[in-house]
Amino acid sequence: MGLLVSKKALVTGSSRGIGRAAAMAFAKAGADVAVHYRRQQDQAESVAEEIRALGREAVVIQAELEDPAEVNRLFDEIGDKWGGLDIFMANAAASAFKPVMELKAHHLERTYRLLVGNFVLSVQRAVPLMEGRDGRIITLSGHGTHFTLPRYGNIASAKAALESLTRYLAAELGPKHITVNAIAPGVIGTESEQFYMGEKLETFDAACRAATPLGRVGDPEDVADVAVFLASGLARFVTGQTLVVDGGLTLTSGPFQQVFGI
Repeated sequence: MGLLVSKKALVTGSSRGIGRAAAMAFAKAGADVAVHYRRQQDQAESVAEEIRALGREAVVIQAELEDPAEVNRLFDEIGDKWGGLDIFMANAAASAFKPVMELKAHHLERTYRLLVGNFVLSVQRAVPLMEGRDGRIITLSGHGTHFTLPRYGNIASAKAALESLTRYLAAELGPKHITVNAIAPGVIGTESEQFYMGEKLETFDAACRAATPLGRVGDPEDVADVAVFLASGLARFVTGQTLVVDGGLTLTSGPFQQVFGI
């Protein structure tokens, strides 16, 4: 597509799922990509090989983003390697899928540390690398920020905070010509969906297809293509927005309560 030729992109959590799809989509659009992973080195290396096969540069970096020192090391490595950064997509997440009344302090602390506290640190490190480059920051929100989903309050509330930070950062970073936008996926067929739904997955997917005007569950590539748009010059006057990518699911009441028998 050529929309991101010569750009340097970092996608956190890009060894699988939406992060992997975004890394590949950025590379297909012409960007060099830093593939970040926490545990899945083999998967991250596989993504990097696919990116290199497209003629783009891929850098594989392991980092535990719950640790501020590791966040700093990640951006130090990017600065040392590239000297700058054009696109930062904050995709990595962690959560315990439990009712709010069953959450322990460490469940909340871990999720908020990663999605809120260390996200802010990541932006503070990314912005100096974006100076003079018309940078793009993309956050990943979700369906549960405006709708109550079973066992989803921990990560949904953190992602609601992330949406708010997206707006504040857009206002603060606009004078630096850096845009900040969020993507809110609906139901996307990933390992995370499988983990969340467990044995109810088939029933859930069937109910989602029935409730979604476009008649299917989303693919990671559906989200990745929107990320390419937000990262490109086509979105140069779009900032502080949350783009919903759900096939129209939020136009209906959805299947969640039905599937869980609520």
